[in-house]
Order: sequence, then structure tokens, then C-alpha cells
Amino acid sequence: MDRNDTPGMRKRLMSKQSSRPPERPGEIDIASRATVAYSSEDPAHPVEHLIDGHYGRGSTHWASARTNATERIVLEFDRPQQISCLVYEVEECRQERTQEVRVEVSSDHGRTYRQVLVQEYTFSPQGAIFQHEELRLELPAITHLSLTIVPNKSGSGIASLTALRLFA
Repeated sequence: MDRNDTPGMRKRLMSKQSSRPPERPGEIDIASRATVAYSSEDPAHPVEHLIDGHYGRGSTHWASARTNATERIVLEFDRPQQISCLVYEVEECRQERTQEVRVEVSSDHGRTYRQVLVQEYTFSPQGAIFQHEELRLELPAITHLSLTIVPNKSGSGIASLTALRLFA
């Protein structure tokens, strides 16, 4: 696996030998069609974990390297993509917190964005610890997809996401 942590540089997320075929018809292979830009990553939980093919509770995950920091992950597609469904997962087993996820899309190479989702998730280790979100969309020519993650609306926390999948 080739990693390059220089800001603004393209990252190779998975080698061809280890990449998995799409599990559902129409799944977009993010690793081969986009550069993933990110504001930070914990070295133990890199951004590659978002698209490593592991889904559900107990899976690998991406986590911010910073506490109490709003983070951003942007998929910069090589060519415009038609997106009909966005799936992401969040798991929090350690602390009670309310995380916000905002999804925005651009059709003009990131110059302007349109918001398509704002969702809050409240986690409690004694109760709700996992959220699976599946959003049906009609997005014909998307060049950039941005996720903004606010780790805790009312206290301290670390932004995290477990999985990200897109479908044409």
C-alpha cells in the first residue's frame, strides 16, 4: 500500500491485489475513481478504513487526529459521477456524544456546494452505539462529495465514520 501524507497529494487507498469487487450492483469503486482529501486522520484509524470493504458493528473506522475539531472529507472524482445512493455508518462505543454529519455535493469541481443532508446521531455506550444511514439521491454529474463531521454538539469528542459507500 502506497501512502503519501503530504497535503494536497493524491493517496493510493488500496492496491489492485487487495481491492474487493463491489458487493452490490452499481457500487462505485471510490478508490479507483476519486482522490480522498481529508482534514486529519489518526494514524491508527486512517481515511482508507472508510472504504476498505468492512461494514457493520466492530468494523475498522476513520477517526480524526484532533479532539473537538470539525473535520472534512472530500471525494474528488476523476470524472463526474451519477450517484443514486449514499451509505455511511458511524459507531461509538466509548462515550456519550451527539455527532453531526453534513453531506454536500458539487457539480463544478468544488467551486460551489449544495447541501443534501444534515443529520445528528446521539450515542450512548449503554444504549445506541451504531448508526447505518442509507440516503436515496438523484445526483447526475457530481465532481465532489463533501462530508463535514462535527464530533460532539455539546462537549468533547473525536469525529469518526465507520464506512462510506456510493452507488450509481
